Amino acid sequence: MSKEFKIYTKAGDTGQTSLIGGSRVAKHDLQVEAYGTIDELKSYTGLVYDFVDDLLTKKNLLIIIENLFITESLVACDSYESKLRMPQLKEADVLFLESEIDRMTLSLAPLHSFILPGGHPLVSHCHVARTICRRAERAYLRFAETHDTDELVLKFLNRLSDYYFTLARYAAKLMEVDELLWLPKKNKK
Repeated sequence: MSKEFKIYTKAGDTGQTSLIGGSRVAKHDLQVEAYGTIDELKSYTGLVYDFVDDLLTKKNLLIIIENLFITESLVACDSYESKLRMPQLKEADVLFLESEIDRMTLSLAPLHSFILPGGHPLVSHCHVARTICRRAERAYLRFAETHDTDELVLKFLNRLSDYYFTLARYAAKLMEVDELLWLPKKNKK
């Protein structure tokens, strides 16, 4: 039987937290910001999952949630040795996202203008997930400026934001909701 996790430890009461491997850092450390934003994205993806009715999309979102858990864990490691003990992202995880983007895109009208968020709560939630994903990517890049990092994490996050964008469009199509197109007004002088 595994050891039960205690919900509160009081170890963070001084503004520090533990990385995987045991090192302690400030809760505002760039590494904590990076894996914390990935955690936020993972949770928000769970919300998107709850709004989706399409069974294949639900199955794929669950895979993405699990891969975000892996990604978050890898970013939370304090050493290369700690990372080796963790489940790993694989190039196949990025290819999976590309394959799903391609599959959904086949049923969509070609893009001729920018898409605005909105039109249906699910569409909007997909766009929020996309923007959280971009923020996670930026946080990871800030962390990467001073630490050895994994290019696959960056590649995964970059592709995942494209997935959320495509999922927003695909969800609108499945629900027969018009996409909100940005049609800029001409400046009149």
